[in-house]
Amino acid sequence: MTKKLWNGRFSQNTDKIVEQFTCSIDIDKELYSYDIRGSIAHLKMLAHESIIKQSEADILIKGLLKINKNIENNKFEYSDSLEDIHMHIEQALGQETGKIAKKLHTGRSRNDQVALDMRMYLKAETKIIMQCIYNLQKELIKTAKKHIDVIMPGYTHLQRAQPVLFSHHLMAYYEMFKRDFERLKDSLKRIDVMPLGAAALAGTTLPLNSEYTKNILGFARVSENSIDSVSDRDFVMEFISTACICMIHLSRFSEELVIWSSFEFSFITISDAFTTGSSIMPQKKNPDIAELVRGKTGRIVGNLVSIITIMKSLPLAYNRDMQEDKIPLFDTVKTLKACINIYSRMIPNIKINNSVMYSASKKGFLNATDLADYLVVKGMPFREAHMVSGKSVAFALSQNKELHELSINELRNFSNLINNDIFDYLSLENMISRRISFGGTAYDNVKKAIQKAEAYLMKVCVI
Repeated sequence: MTKKLWNGRFSQNTDKIVEQFTCSIDIDKELYSYDIRGSIAHLKMLAHESIIKQSEADILIKGLLKINKNIENNKFEYSDSLEDIHMHIEQALGQETGKIAKKLHTGRSRNDQVALDMRMYLKAETKIIMQCIYNLQKELIKTAKKHIDVIMPGYTHLQRAQPVLFSHHLMAYYEMFKRDFERLKDSLKRIDVMPLGAAALAGTTLPLNSEYTKNILGFARVSENSIDSVSDRDFVMEFISTACICMIHLSRFSEELVIWSSFEFSFITISDAFTTGSSIMPQKKNPDIAELVRGKTGRIVGNLVSIITIMKSLPLAYNRDMQEDKIPLFDTVKTLKACINIYSRMIPNIKINNSVMYSASKKGFLNATDLADYLVVKGMPFREAHMVSGKSVAFALSQNKELHELSINELRNFSNLINNDIFDYLSLENMISRRISFGGTAYDNVKKAIQKAEAYLMKVCVI
């Protein structure tokens, strides 16, 4: 049985079942490259401050680089008895360099070590996810630009409400993902903090140079309080919270793609490459990608509940409960990246059925508000105009007609302010063109919104 780092205090060996229960190597081995980078920076600092000899640091750094290569090449053995990736690397370094490896942990605890690894990991992954969102935004803009003139029904309560440009609808998702991008960018300020030097919780008596280590690792600043350094997981909770919001945006988009691609709607046709069939019904073409993304959103919501629950009652400083933080974090990172990336690939391969959307926009009294607006322009108070339009709709329903299918005499039964110009006023194209309020669906508005988005993406900083 492998001797533990804390073996001096204990008179009995750890029970095998305890080793299995406390082992986290299957999860945290993903941190190996960050753990090795952090250890190399720590060694360089120790040598710089003459806490260990430069020659010792050189030997240990060489050993760590060899271990890193072995792990990359799948030539590294893992064991439950060594608990986590930190102990695995330290043990392997001992086998590689001998007793000198025991100097690696000088002035350091696994508490500040794991905090460092997680911050390095999340800093890198956050930048990758920002790039993924950036790519998704570009695809949304391209699709909106390609279908700039397509008119579709806009919905509230999943009932046809008013006509909108399909491009305007897509740009609503661009705005959502823009907020996700900006939230991630802002969260980097709180991730980009160097905790190494806090040791277990109280700092160390050794003359460490945290600024030197910070500069080697490329952190923006050093953590201000050693207790907070090892016990803080706000950055994990914040990231998963932001990821959760992004996944909800993807889920809302998924819901619409599922509805739009149904036979009943037929607004879009999703490429065969991004759909699946049925094992029993030959005619089926299922929007499984959209459904899976919608389903995976539940996992991320669960991960947010998990990390918040883990942290909610923990006293300062480090507690072993915090070992469980990696499962929701790693799963969230992998799931979010996968969902964003597959949508970036799927969106350009969706066929937009323009004529179906246009035809749907002409049914369901989407021009009722415009009839009221027409009367307002003629001088009628809006509440009265709303009543007149509502009565017109009720009459049209009784005749199995749309408003624009009623005759001028039928319309004038409800108000003599209505003239022949009403039919031109109620055309889909004119209804779209008139919605010129800031952020509205008018053609020029949407074109300007696309241009603004393109300019934003040209200058936005994706690292």
